Amino acid sequence: MCGIVGYVGHRPALGVVVEALRRMEYRGYDSSGIAILDGTGGVEIERKAGKLANLEAELGEYGADHFVGTSGMGHTRWATHGRPTDRNAHPHRDASGKLAVVHNGIIENFAPLRAELEAAGVELQSDTDSEVAVHLVARAYAQGPTAGDFIESALSVVRRLEGAFTLVFTHADHADTIVAARRSTPLVVGVGEGEMFLGSDVAAFIEHTRDAVELGQDQAVVITADSYRISDFAGNEAEGRPFRIDWDLAAAEKGGHDYFMLKEIEEQPTAVADTLLGHFENGKIVLDEQRLSDQELRDVDKVFVVACGSAYHSGLLAKYAIEHWTRLPVEVELASEFRYRDPVLDRSTLVVAISQSGETADTLEAVKHAKDQKARVLAICNTNGAQIPREADAVLYTRAGPEIAVASTKAFLAQVTANYLVGLALAQARGTKYPDEVAREYADLEAMPALVSKVLETAEPVRALARQFAHASTVLFLGRHVGYPVALEGALKLKELAYMHAEGFAAGELKHGPIALIEEDLPVIIVMPSPQGRAVLHSKLVSNIQEIKARGATTIVIAEEGDTVAAAHADHLIEIPASPTLLQPLLSTVPLQIFAAEVAAARGYDV
Repeated sequence: MCGIVGYVGHRPALGVVVEALRRMEYRGYDSSGIAILDGTGGVEIERKAGKLANLEAELGEYGADHFVGTSGMGHTRWATHGRPTDRNAHPHRDASGKLAVVHNGIIENFAPLRAELEAAGVELQSDTDSEVAVHLVARAYAQGPTAGDFIESALSVVRRLEGAFTLVFTHADHADTIVAARRSTPLVVGVGEGEMFLGSDVAAFIEHTRDAVELGQDQAVVITADSYRISDFAGNEAEGRPFRIDWDLAAAEKGGHDYFMLKEIEEQPTAVADTLLGHFENGKIVLDEQRLSDQELRDVDKVFVVACGSAYHSGLLAKYAIEHWTRLPVEVELASEFRYRDPVLDRSTLVVAISQSGETADTLEAVKHAKDQKARVLAICNTNGAQIPREADAVLYTRAGPEIAVASTKAFLAQVTANYLVGLALAQARGTKYPDEVAREYADLEAMPALVSKVLETAEPVRALARQFAHASTVLFLGRHVGYPVALEGALKLKELAYMHAEGFAAGELKHGPIALIEEDLPVIIVMPSPQGRAVLHSKLVSNIQEIKARGATTIVIAEEGDTVAAAHADHLIEIPASPTLLQPLLSTVPLQIFAAEVAAARGYDV
C-alpha cells in the first residue's frame, strides 16, 4: 500500500515531504523517494530501496542548499511491477529530467503502452508500470494538441489508463503547480494558508492543516500555493468532498508505544465502547444513517456480507450472529470475488459492505454491483462521508478513530461490534427478538469493553509465548463455530506482521488434510468455545487437542477462565474472561493480535 504526498507552498518542500513520508510509514513499503522542484528549471530526485532511513541518510550527503524548492512530492512504494530496487523506486522522470511522477495502484494496460513507447524509441529505465505514465505525458507535452500545456497533457494520458491508480505529476517549467488524478485509490487535498498539500490520507498533512477535500472517483486536481481546482478526467469542473479532520495530531502519534499497532491494540476497549455509543435509544437499535424504511428492513429475506481482509473475517462472525438472531440466510464473500460473479440479488436482498476506510476498491465495486441489481446496501465504515457510505442505503460508523498500523486491530473489533448491532437491528425490525431480548443483548455488548481491558491487563503470558515461538517455521490456528473466523484472523495477523507461514482451519476439518501438517514441536493455537455455551463444540475441540498432542505438536489453548478441561490438555494456556458465546471473539482475538505483534518484533520486523 503506497503512500503519496505532494506540496506547493512557502516552506522548504524537502522537510514537509520527508516528515509526511514518516507519518505514512505505517502504510507499509519497500522503498521511498522524493522529487523537489528547484525553481530554476530542474527536478531533483532521490530514491532508495529499503527503509525511509536509507533515503534520509542519502539526503544527508547533500549540502544544505541542494534541495531548496518550495514545491515537491514524495512516495513510499510497495512493489507490484519490478523488484524493490533503487531504480524501480519512485519518483520516475522523463528523458528531459523536467517531468516527474509518483504512482499508487496498478496500470492494467501498461504492457501495450510500454510497447508503444519502446516502438517510438523511448528508453525506459525501470521495470515498473508507473514509468510509462511520465513518458506518455512528456510526449503529449512535446507534441500534438496538448503541446506546452502541462495540465491537459497529464489529463490526456490519464484518460488512456486502465486500472486503479493515483498519479501525481510535477514539471520543472511549472514549478508552482502539481497535477494529480485518482481512480479507485484514495487522494486527499490539504488546504492550508498559502500552501496546499496532497496525501494518500490526512496523516500526510495533519500537522499543518485540518481542512481537507477528498477527491471522488475519476477526478483530477491541480494545486498551487493559493488554490486548488478539481475536475473530471475530461477537464470539466467538478466538486470534491470538503471535510474537517476531527481527530487530533496525538491520534497519529505512537503515544509512548514502540509501534502504532501496540497503541491501537490498547485502544480497543474504547473503540468497542465508542462504536456502541448512541446506537441504542428508547429501547431500539438505531443506525447512523438510514434511508431504508422499517418495512424495507422487514422485507429482507437474504443477507450478503462483502468485505476484504480482516473485514471479511468480521463478516464471517456476522453470519453466526445474524442467522442466530434473525433466522435469515447469510452469505459472506470476499468482495474481490463477489464483484466478478453473478449473485442472485433483488430488492429483498441486503448487502452489508464492511470497509474501514470506506474506499476499499473491491468492496466499492461490489456495492455498485449490488446496487445495479436493486439490492439494498448497508455500509459499516470507520470514515464519515467516504464513497461506500455515500453509495449505501444505510450506514453504521464504527468510530474506532484513525487506524495507522497496516494490520487492523481496533477497526476489526469495532467492525465485529457493528455487525452485532446490525444483527440486532434486523432482529428488531423482523420481530424475531422481543424488545427486552434486544436490550439484554445490548447490555451484554456494553459489558465487553471492560472484559477486553481485562484481557489486555493479563497479556504478559502471551508476550512470553510469542518470544518462545518467534522462530517457528509455521504456526497453525484452529477453531470451531465463532472460533473459526478468529483462527483465520490470527493466522492473517501472523502472516501480515511476521512474514511467516501461518494457516487457520476449522477444527472439524483437521482429519481432512490439515492433520498431515502436524509434526513434532509445531505450535498449534486452539480457540476454545465456552464450556457453558455449546458443550458439544467444547468436547469436540478437546478431542482435536488430543489428536494434535498425539503427534508431538505443542498446544497453545485460548480458553475461558475456569475451563479446567481445556487447561488439563493444554501445553500452554491463555485465559480470557467468560462471555456469551457469540461475543467471545471480541476477547479471543486480542491475544492473537498481541502474539502476532510480539512475534514480528522478535523477528526484527516493524509492526
